[in-house]
Amino acid sequence: MEFSYLVFGVNTLFILGSSFIIICWIRWMLKRFKRSPMASQVVHGTLTATIFEAKHLSHGGLPSLLRKVGGEVKELLHRDGHIGLYATIDIGIARIARTRVLSNEPTNPIWNETFHILCAYTSPSLVISVKKGLEISAHVVGRAKIPISEILSGKVIEGWYDLYNEDFSEQLKKAQIHARLQFKQVSEDPYWGSGIRDRDFPGVQHVYFKQRKGCRVNLYQNSHLSEHYRPRIELGHGEERALYRPPRLWEEVYQYIDGAKQFIYIAGWSVNTKITLVRDKERMIPGAEGVTLGELLKKKADQGVRVLVLIWEDRTAVELLRNQGLMQTHCDETFEYFKGTNVYCFQCPRNAHRSLSAFQTVEIAAEFTHHQKTVCLDARIHGSENREVVSFVGGIDLCDGRYDNEIHPLFSTLDTVCRDDFHQNNYKDTDLRHGGPREPWHDAHSKIQGSAAYDVVTNFTQRWTKQADPTLLLNLEDLPGLLPPATHFEGPETWNVQIFRSIDDASVIGFPANPSEAPELGLITIKDQVIDKSIQCAYIEAIRRAKDFIYIQNQYFFGSCASWDRDQDCECLHLIPIEIALKVVSKIRARERFAVYVLTPMWPEGIPEGDTVQAILHWFRNTARMMYKMIGEALREEGLDQEYRPTDYLNFFCVGNREVKLPGEYEPPERPEEGTDYWNAQIHRRTMIYVHAKLMIVDDEYIIIGSANLNQRSMDGARDTEIAQGCYQPEHINQQGRQARGEIFGYRMSLWYEHFANKNGGLRREYLHPESVECVRMVRRISEKIWESFVREETVEDLPGHLLPFPMEVLEDGSLQEGEDIVFPDTKASVQGHKIDVLPPILTT
Repeated sequence: MEFSYLVFGVNTLFILGSSFIIICWIRWMLKRFKRSPMASQVVHGTLTATIFEAKHLSHGGLPSLLRKVGGEVKELLHRDGHIGLYATIDIGIARIARTRVLSNEPTNPIWNETFHILCAYTSPSLVISVKKGLEISAHVVGRAKIPISEILSGKVIEGWYDLYNEDFSEQLKKAQIHARLQFKQVSEDPYWGSGIRDRDFPGVQHVYFKQRKGCRVNLYQNSHLSEHYRPRIELGHGEERALYRPPRLWEEVYQYIDGAKQFIYIAGWSVNTKITLVRDKERMIPGAEGVTLGELLKKKADQGVRVLVLIWEDRTAVELLRNQGLMQTHCDETFEYFKGTNVYCFQCPRNAHRSLSAFQTVEIAAEFTHHQKTVCLDARIHGSENREVVSFVGGIDLCDGRYDNEIHPLFSTLDTVCRDDFHQNNYKDTDLRHGGPREPWHDAHSKIQGSAAYDVVTNFTQRWTKQADPTLLLNLEDLPGLLPPATHFEGPETWNVQIFRSIDDASVIGFPANPSEAPELGLITIKDQVIDKSIQCAYIEAIRRAKDFIYIQNQYFFGSCASWDRDQDCECLHLIPIEIALKVVSKIRARERFAVYVLTPMWPEGIPEGDTVQAILHWFRNTARMMYKMIGEALREEGLDQEYRPTDYLNFFCVGNREVKLPGEYEPPERPEEGTDYWNAQIHRRTMIYVHAKLMIVDDEYIIIGSANLNQRSMDGARDTEIAQGCYQPEHINQQGRQARGEIFGYRMSLWYEHFANKNGGLRREYLHPESVECVRMVRRISEKIWESFVREETVEDLPGHLLPFPMEVLEDGSLQEGEDIVFPDTKASVQGHKIDVLPPILTT
């Protein structure tokens, strides 16, 4: 079960001991004291930077505090210090680049490293530093400062820059660094604000996997949809119109696994062998009833199919916790289930890169996970004896608690499809014996056919080869009848697909041993670590291309702390929220409509009063405050504040459900303790629907969908490992006088139908133009109406829809209503959240 998976980090620290906490706190405090506030010059665009070399360096003694702490850390961790020189580039508080570490060139290091950096920061200057690495921090050897005004000119700036001491109070004798910089404003990008624009769009550049043409894609909402879910959504134009037919994920996963003849490769955060994929008796597949995932995989392996299962190893899965681990991924249970069978199962720890310090090694292993969720296999091509590779990518784990449909029942399925799969992690001491509400689960996934499906296999084989037995992998080129990777599908309904990742070379093979070669493969370096952070790049570039609207569903939404008005030192630096805010501001200044819809959970999974959940809510509020403030200021500066409110451009929503009691409903033999959150939720017969989806739709023509959350651990590249795809249909892009009306449009409309349209007038014409103020206000009015039914004391009817406004009041000037806090229904938990001072933010960002 997935509590907020961040709870794992907090609890693990106590298992590892107080020394780890002290070291982590010291490291965080050192960074806090070194940073200074930003000025107001905006750097929004792409910076190409090359660090060539430095000369005449002198870096003798270290500060006494660092000497003492470093010595104690080395003694504590029984590890020699990681000493060497590297260079960094900073804009404001944001570290935007690091070179590799050079250990044998103490005075004249030569790096010759180039970086392509997406920027959205404010600062008076850019700072290049040379540092000596230590176990818990670094000693600054020298720093050079370059005014932002020079960089914003767009000219190539190259030269030898004098180095100063850490606070720039003294110039270092003869010491210099050689660098070249060139900045391109975002407005100079030919795709800025223009969408995909044409069928020859090349995809995201400077990333590991290139865009693949001629693919097929299915988009799924939830793990299942009922037989009765049939929204009428017309695709295409004129005589080419067709009805959108939403597919059903777990039914298809079962059928594809059952039909595989050569290989099945599964990678998961959690894989639970006890779940059944097909449960709906109205749509039962012959032979599937009651068959567990474990039984299905063993059957295929016994038939000669190579079945490899790669699951994240939760290192807290010890006997003390009955081998479930703090995250309850059941990794040990799954491993034991397959032991001695023809299924090869490997528990994969989140290892740290060899170049990292001892502290960072412990930190990575304790705090971060393998979060990818993929299934790759071979499948028969319809109407042919040949076979193809099919890959599933998205946010849905093959584990307990994920089975749900568009109804998101709370009580009515407790003695049927959820009898053996009761999941509720938002209240204490929950189980089936004490009754509902179960935790309803909204999620998203995708299927890929064509050459991009092979890229997903490449990701799996790179990971398996790095950490498991590579001799177990099949050479797909040798498999009879399997079409080669270059195979393209033809026709107007094909897709262009590109695979993106967050991952480093501690988890995969195939990255260059020499970090200087990384940029050629679209990779970045942090010291000697080579990182693929293309998911963040893909999100940023899609936001920059956006012309009319953005629709996001994500389990978390916070970041861009460099632009917050507080807590800027929390290191949650990814750029997605600030890029969205800057996009809205640019549209306001151009007097053009634009709308952003963000759907998140009401609170992160876990006990809502708990410190971890409250900290995440605090980061979310900081993010929303920053975004709304920017929008409010832009409206005021453009004289539009009397006509529009910030919520005419940006809205945050959540989803919930409430059910009346039905005759013959399951009656639990026991009841929750009176007065608890669990008891309140049961009495009021309501709870939030947990949003676990990770997707972004832009202008109904482009979608990113995968496993990555919109937080630092998913976007960083060196924290949680993630995978996603970005895709579009070339024949269904927005063109002059012709709106995109392909599968992405159908998927977005189907999601809206599920969340609110079904019981509120159906799919209205306003929803065809999500950017319009009429649509924005209509959606918000409907959500507010549903909220009134959700929070009233009596349960008089099933909730008329699921969409709810996130309980946060935005004032006309863009500020958030502060002061008296409100709590979530049925809880004592603050909506605003609070900051945790005891533990460093890396645990919750």
